[in-house]
Amino acid sequence: MSVTIYHNPRCSKSRKTLEILEEAGTPTTIVRYLDEPPSAPRIAAIAQLLGLPVQALLRRNESEFKDATDLPDLDDDAVLADWISRYPKALERPIVVTNDDKRAVIGRPPENVRELID
Repeated sequence: MSVTIYHNPRCSKSRKTLEILEEAGTPTTIVRYLDEPPSAPRIAAIAQLLGLPVQALLRRNESEFKDATDLPDLDDDAVLADWISRYPKALERPIVVTNDDKRAVIGRPPENVRELID
């Protein structure tokens, strides 16, 4: 099985999650989502895989969220996913998705990734 991690190398949780994947020998595609933000449809698909509304993927303590003047209705998944794709710092991290798009976890705590690889 291989996975994709939406990764921020400046985040300790993201680095630890990647370390767990590497130690397990899991083939991993790394997407530095601040440089390559996922599209709105991809964000919506990830939320669906997680069984969560898109608003659960928001980092509410990030300045992009707290200072936003154009924040859409948090209950409108499609519009909110589009907003997150334009402000990727507001996306929760790290997120790991199996490459068959059947399962996903948020690496908070990083040990959550073991659900995908064990």
